[in-house]
Amino acid sequence: MRKIDIDPDAGFCFGVVHAIQQAEEALSQESTLYCLGDIVHNEEEILRLQQKGLKTISREQFYEGKFHKVLIRAHGEPPEYYDFAKKHGITLIDTTCPIVIRLQQKIRRAGEEMKEKSGQVLIFGKKNHAEVIGLNGQIANSAIIIENPQSIEGVDFTKPIRLFSQTTKSVEEFQLLSQTILYKTRLCGNDDFVAYNTICHSVSNRSEKLAAFAKSYDVIIFVSGRQSSNGKYLFDICRKNNERTYFISKPEELNLSWFREENSIGITGATSTPQWLMEKTARYISV
Repeated sequence: MRKIDIDPDAGFCFGVVHAIQQAEEALSQESTLYCLGDIVHNEEEILRLQQKGLKTISREQFYEGKFHKVLIRAHGEPPEYYDFAKKHGITLIDTTCPIVIRLQQKIRRAGEEMKEKSGQVLIFGKKNHAEVIGLNGQIANSAIIIENPQSIEGVDFTKPIRLFSQTTKSVEEFQLLSQTILYKTRLCGNDDFVAYNTICHSVSNRSEKLAAFAKSYDVIIFVSGRQSSNGKYLFDICRKNNERTYFISKPEELNLSWFREENSIGITGATSTPQWLMEKTARYISV
């Protein structure tokens, strides 16, 4: 019989679990609940919640002020959304991840410090990622967003710098970026640079275990939403450790040519991948 195992460390992180629990609790009392942006970067889980009555709205729709109750997802939002909700009588179900909340607070303090010193706050992350938008909003969108550690633009290395990271970025890339900035600031005689590794431990701690998991099987099936930053990062770790790693967003995308009968198969996913979807994938393979 073919060996098929699901990675015990894969699946929703605490922040996503909390957000979905809050959404389901609200939907048990009301037929419809509005969520500002996708509650999780997984298309299949969004579809499941849509069938329960969850509706995703855009930032533009939120500012129309027509919704009496709106869920703030784990990524968090800028302060102006809370101000707008209070002014227009919108009840917020705030499921911002505690780790993100602490990061927002750190960035606000750094913003005040850098304002006094005429310095700069840098955030390593995707410019249009919901979490980064929320983080930058803490300091009136004055941060410099760096998407690629090899391409640092708009940074004055002669001035004080405080560096933070989106919680789901690569630890290795953040370290490379930190080292690059440290080198450039020292060349300028600037010793006022501090890098804060704010990558979530549920992401960073998985790297070593995931590499070992990927090496333990003939084939790895990585299940994730295609828009998940965390998914792309973890998939790359699998691929580096097992070239027979395949990315799917749902079981229907499986290709039987990837397997031989004698193959052992490991199934894993992102921190935004639901357990039920990995289990469904295992059933598809075993049929």
